Amino acid sequence: MISIITPVYNGDRFIEDCIKNVIDQNCTNVEHIIVDGGSTDRTVEIIKNYAEQYPHIRWISEKDKGQSDAMNKGITLAEGEIIGFLNVDDYYESDVLNRVIEIFKTLPDPSFLVGNCNLWNDRGELFQINKPRRMQFNDLLLGWHINPFPANPSAYFYHSSIHQIIGLYDVDDHDAMDLHFLLQVVQIATVKYVDETWGNFQVIKGTKTYNSNQSGQTLERIERILNTYRQKLPLSQQLKLAFKGKLLTKKKGIERRIKSYLQT
Repeated sequence: MISIITPVYNGDRFIEDCIKNVIDQNCTNVEHIIVDGGSTDRTVEIIKNYAEQYPHIRWISEKDKGQSDAMNKGITLAEGEIIGFLNVDDYYESDVLNRVIEIFKTLPDPSFLVGNCNLWNDRGELFQINKPRRMQFNDLLLGWHINPFPANPSAYFYHSSIHQIIGLYDVDDHDAMDLHFLLQVVQIATVKYVDETWGNFQVIKGTKTYNSNQSGQTLERIERILNTYRQKLPLSQQLKLAFKGKLLTKKKGIERRIKSYLQT
């Protein structure tokens, strides 16, 4: 079974579409765990209404310490051997969950499976397709601007057993908890990238993600996490990583200039 976990707080703008998106996957082997943080709007009312109609929906509503804490509560409740996270304002492409379940049948435990993710702005315009092709530990340490890592959990899934090995998410991290998790996962799990678009990440004005990105908090947190891991490497590996980063940055710059020249 696959357990899809949705943390939410005052998300009545999005929660119904989120619930419907999982229903429309037509997956008979799914549970949708919704962890509400004590919403004061219509979120709980909407969840209750759907939970009464669809037995695959399980939910709780109580105060938490933030998104990471809510995610951990969902993991604790999850009964599936596969875990996925769907933020309340994001959504899956059609038939993703059935596809993911079939692929996991071919993978050893523990494994981490990732596809592509569409990135949409608040005007409904697609501005990027995130394709995290290189998921080795040292590749991730190069940084987002050189080697994109998964932009959103709507495009990745993993064995629940991973949390028995590395523990749960850091409840004190509210902006870049995914990256810290990824950097640990790629060191202990089989990682498989599939060149298919599975997730949709909406960067909507007024949401937590949008505000963090606009303020620069997310990028600062990402760089701090990467530096923490880089500094743990032997000096020789740090130097190789820095050299590789400079080469790839230069290569990307040349590619941009060529593309710009061809478009003129």
